[in-house]
Amino acid sequence: MATTDDPLAAVHQYINAFNKGDGQAMAATFGNPGAILDGMAPHVWLGPTASQDWHRDVLIEGEQHGASDYFVTLGEPLHNNITGDGAYVVVPATMTFKVRGQQITQSGAIFTIALCRFSVGWRIAAWAWAKGTRN
Repeated sequence: MATTDDPLAAVHQYINAFNKGDGQAMAATFGNPGAILDGMAPHVWLGPTASQDWHRDVLIEGEQHGASDYFVTLGEPLHNNITGDGAYVVVPATMTFKVRGQQITQSGAIFTIALCRFSVGWRIAAWAWAKGTRN
């Protein structure tokens, strides 16, 4: 993963890795430990493998429901605040995916991310996803 001095760039690196299905690159954007809060059960993932555990669970849940081809698009930040070695980023998001071959669009989601600055650049400390509406 590229070193970045911009928290928003780190968020985009994470989403780009998610869109490619690259769990290792996603994990590389995380600090240790990390935290994830999501609408998918069990809803909370904590610890040094939070990102990998969440990604594994997404793939398992997707297989159970016939979901595939996940793709997230981020909008312009609603918040992009840096205070010392901490950052708070909130972006609107749209997720598209297929369920048994049918294209689904979930718009109006909110992706909230807290980041910490390390010597190697910004890393995600925690994120939360608030589902949008299904179109």
